[in-house]
Amino acid sequence: MTSEISFDDFLKVDIRAGRVVRAEDFPEARKPAIKLWIDFGPEIGEKKTSAQITAHYDPQALVGKTVMAVVNFPPRQIGPFMSEVLTLGVTDDTGGVVLIAPDQDVAPGARMH
Repeated sequence: MTSEISFDDFLKVDIRAGRVVRAEDFPEARKPAIKLWIDFGPEIGEKKTSAQITAHYDPQALVGKTVMAVVNFPPRQIGPFMSEVLTLGVTDDTGGVVLIAPDQDVAPGARMH
């Protein structure tokens, strides 16, 4: 476990639901990854990211999927691609990343509480 944070610290992290509208292989990445374009609704709009999720997902199957992402990190250059959000997942027993998603339909841009 990492060090404790305050509730106010937690509130600074803006985690939103978004719908994947486009996904492509990212062969230029050092580690296998997929490029994602995610719609976070009218307030935030569409953002792109790179995610190391190839163990369990292919790009075509991700389109239309709702995912959770941190939307208030500064953009980060990943090789030739600018990543604008951090898509969230957990590591399974084999080391693959499993995406975190709501278990019911929610609107793009819905904030995690």
